[in-house]
Amino acid sequence: MTGSLFATSDLHVAYPDNRRIVDRIEPESADDWLIVAGDVGERFADIEATLRLLRSRFAQVIWAPGNHELWTHTADPVRLRGEHRYRELVRMCRDIGVLTPEDDYAVWHGPGGPVTIAPLFLLYDYTFRPPGAATKEEALRQAYATGVVCTDEMLLHPDPYPDRESWCHARVAESERRLAATDPALPTLLVNHWPLVRQPTEVLWYPEFAQWCGTVLTADWHVRFRAAAVVYGHLHIPRTTHYDGVRFEEVSLGYPREWSKRGPAPNPLRRIFGAHPDRPGAPGQ
Repeated sequence: MTGSLFATSDLHVAYPDNRRIVDRIEPESADDWLIVAGDVGERFADIEATLRLLRSRFAQVIWAPGNHELWTHTADPVRLRGEHRYRELVRMCRDIGVLTPEDDYAVWHGPGGPVTIAPLFLLYDYTFRPPGAATKEEALRQAYATGVVCTDEMLLHPDPYPDRESWCHARVAESERRLAATDPALPTLLVNHWPLVRQPTEVLWYPEFAQWCGTVLTADWHVRFRAAAVVYGHLHIPRTTHYDGVRFEEVSLGYPREWSKRGPAPNPLRRIFGAHPDRPGAPGQ
């Protein structure tokens, strides 16, 4: 098997400029795979249309949800909430041939492989608290006082769980069980919309936002579960970092007001495994 394994996230296709960028996404070869690490959009129809387009172009597409897909937005005719909305997104992905966190983990056998690709859906539990906040309640008070409040507080419903952290803890427990059962002879590629470790949030302009960015429960997963690399989005700060010798790739496109500062024509794809055709043997992009 040849080809490359690419990743992207935070496509936010409700923005016309982003939609035009997504419409131009093409693989380099017929063997290329694509990971989409959440926040395709808010409206169910937009999410489906985008994933269907990408699936028609790539040999395999693997999706993990972000917070925006889970919103119950007033502009969306699909009024499902919480777990019910997530399960309907999973059903839709299966109908169009896109793999989800509920499916068997695929193994990438191309350059850099074999690697078990584990798409995760973990949410957050308010444990990435800003300085001076010892509890969730204190962290939220600080966020509301500064005006830095994630829209999740209004649109991401945890039904049937009593709160988002309960849903997060259930997802962490199930994902931990599944990861522990993966082939110990193979490294993994861990994919989650929210960062698995807190360090990437330390560069946020507004530290109050970190509480909506992950959970301390996954701080050692990249080591425990043999990660060759970790893919995430959410922060809209695309970059490569390393923690405990493991490569972390933040792969978001972000909003037009953000990516336009980095140039007029952003490339929304990050090469995770495989060599650039113009630079054979060179890893990544």
